[in-house]
Amino acid sequence: MNEDLENVQGAHDRLDEITLVDCRELYEWVAGRIEGAVHLPVNAIMAGAGSDLPKDRPVAVICRTGNRSELATMMLQARGYEAHNVQGGMEAWAAAGVDFSAEDGSEGRVA
Repeated sequence: MNEDLENVQGAHDRLDEITLVDCRELYEWVAGRIEGAVHLPVNAIMAGAGSDLPKDRPVAVICRTGNRSELATMMLQARGYEAHNVQGGMEAWAAAGVDFSAEDGSEGRVA
């Protein structure tokens, strides 16, 4: 099953098998993001963005704490995606010590 995609370690361990969607705002994305993630702010997803994401692989959705990504996850599920909310978001990702970086390549931070 893919329930492991709802926790940081599970999502991290399967980055090569999933589509990771970061639904935070642009300033948050610039401050720190996960290599390979797709940036789609939650408002864009609510407005219909994301229809071009591959449907043949699970989607894990992340934000700062897990609230916005929960909404984005529900929207993607309603559109037929196997979507999972990464609990705790980027705060949990950073707390777990998993790598992420800023836009300029420096060490990322959760904004």
